Amino acid sequence: MAQASQASDVPYRGRFAPSPTGPLHAGSLLAAFGSWLLARAAGGQWLVRIEDVDRPREVPGAAEAQLATLSAFGLESDLPVVRQSEREPLYRAALERLLEAGLAFPCSCSRSDLAAAGGVHRRCVAAAPRPRPAVRLRVADGSQVAFEDGLQGRFAQDVDREVGDFVLLRADGFWAYQLAVVVDDAEQGVTDVVRGADLLDSTPRQILLQRALGLPTPRYLHLPLLLDASGHKLSKSSAALPVDPADPLPALRHCWTLLGQDPAPLRGEKRLDALLWRAISHFDRARLPARLHFHQPLTTTSPDMSE
Repeated sequence: MAQASQASDVPYRGRFAPSPTGPLHAGSLLAAFGSWLLARAAGGQWLVRIEDVDRPREVPGAAEAQLATLSAFGLESDLPVVRQSEREPLYRAALERLLEAGLAFPCSCSRSDLAAAGGVHRRCVAAAPRPRPAVRLRVADGSQVAFEDGLQGRFAQDVDREVGDFVLLRADGFWAYQLAVVVDDAEQGVTDVVRGADLLDSTPRQILLQRALGLPTPRYLHLPLLLDASGHKLSKSSAALPVDPADPLPALRHCWTLLGQDPAPLRGEKRLDALLWRAISHFDRARLPARLHFHQPLTTTSPDMSE
């Protein structure tokens, strides 16, 4: 799997990959709109992938509702939507390669076993083997990974000391996010990963895994998070009301301003297609904020921020 089977013939291919754990909230819309704008401004493609690898957390019908909401906001995938739940053979093949190369190993340690080490796995300390162990990536000592984020700047992490040997296949049989996202991004030919800054510290793990599998490393850009008045990520807040697909323009204008853009070009536009065209035409990547310096929850009754 050293080459992507959907290798991109465009210089830029981005993606938005929501988890179907509930309706699309304002923070997710901000990430979706930001990633869409960056792809469109680069003359590239924008894909949607449903990250339903964590089946116990999935809410029935949430994926369909999220896709319907994205469509109502004019944010359509340029290629057919894929779902992680249908990609088991890809993950299994990657895991087998790592196991055969000695780069991954079965592990029976539980979270409580690792509590004394702050949850960082450096050696197996389980009292007895599990009938169905997890599988971890073997992280060598001195595994520091550094990369230049397109918005947050240089980010470095000592993966061995700060994270340790991380899980690829969970003991409950479900695939871990880190493996699934790396395999999917490579297989789909993603060149640019744009997502929320809460995933910034996952990126060194993903780069380490890409190197172990011989896969290309995409460019990364982590957008600021939308926070509530208490400074909590909005998706985990009681303020996280779903966005209103029946009235997309106020929410899109609000996200536009949160992304640091000049509100004037979008002011007064009443048609969705025209507003999105104006957004592409006037988008200025240099204005993207690395952080939001205020906490402005976006609800279904948010005011039109273009005024």
